[in-house]
Amino acid sequence: MNGAVTRVLVADDQTVVREGIVMLLGLLPGIEVVGAAADGEEAVALVERHHPDVVLMDLRMPRVDGVEATRRIRAAHPQTEVVVLTTYADDESLFPALQAGARGYLTKDAGGEEIAKAIADVRSGAAGLSPQVQLRLLERLSESPVKSAPNSGTSGTSGTSGSPGGPTAPTAARAGGLPDGLTVREAEVLALIAEGLSNAEIAQRLFVSQATVKTHINNLFAKTAVRDRAQAVAYAFRHGITGTQQ
Repeated sequence: MNGAVTRVLVADDQTVVREGIVMLLGLLPGIEVVGAAADGEEAVALVERHHPDVVLMDLRMPRVDGVEATRRIRAAHPQTEVVVLTTYADDESLFPALQAGARGYLTKDAGGEEIAKAIADVRSGAAGLSPQVQLRLLERLSESPVKSAPNSGTSGTSGTSGSPGGPTAPTAARAGGLPDGLTVREAEVLALIAEGLSNAEIAQRLFVSQATVKTHINNLFAKTAVRDRAQAVAYAFRHGITGTQQ
């Protein structure tokens, strides 16, 4: 995608904030702002009209809020990615947005470089989560003990026991069970998705082909009933499927 221009739509109900984001994006190379919406309902309509690659979405907006707008956009235009750009990083804002289909989540103290990286990340298939949001997800995980599911579908464990410098079994697997019939390898892939790795990076980390990674992703998406990588991230942290060592 070198040299490609990413078409971005901005949605924020505060005029000064919206205009400031548009001005900032206009200074970033490789980004073209195709529209600006004052609420979620207008954002949905402008996506229908302009078919942007990425929407920068505020959450607290009149008429239709950012979560519902994200849900509608992702359902009607799955090729359009959504990056939340909001003041709030609390659980009540974060998890509904990810479950609605947002692939990125930034707070409004993010700088231009961080916004550009999140846009590039979601365009490449990775999650565009700010360091603060990733920390909150980890804190949320540490606040609740992992619930072990019945031990099923845990075949194919070769190469996953955690040799020095290599991949380690996810924490949920080490706790004694994986949910929804996930295999250990599928859980490893899910944990790496939660770290924000792309398919190519996952393949490199696990020493397998990208085709194999895609197969694992398709299987785990079907088993967990998630629609995209952002929902997979939320699922991974909700069930304690991370590569964090004890």
